[in-house]
Amino acid sequence: MTTHDDFKKLDLRVAEILDAQRVDGSEKLLKLKISTGDEERQILAGIAKFYEPEKLLGRQIIVVINLEPRKLMGEESQGMLLAAGDEEPILLVPDKEAPVGSKIR
Repeated sequence: MTTHDDFKKLDLRVAEILDAQRVDGSEKLLKLKISTGDEERQILAGIAKFYEPEKLLGRQIIVVINLEPRKLMGEESQGMLLAAGDEEPILLVPDKEAPVGSKIR
């Protein structure tokens, strides 16, 4: 079981997708350039089978930004987007536009 204190350690933010591309050699991964308000980052997400990169541009998503960077397919991921569903990912998004970088409480 996760404690409230453990959950508070996660830094969840509203981010905006600035660029999206398929990762060479992967059917699943998209490379997303995102803005978290005060910086730009790259994250990799296993959503390529369900989302076209060009349709993600400008969308707001919810991301975990305080994860250790991780290498996948030779690319570094500096966070993780949040999605629901076991089969087809459903991006978790604000129900209305929010300031980029807003903390999720």
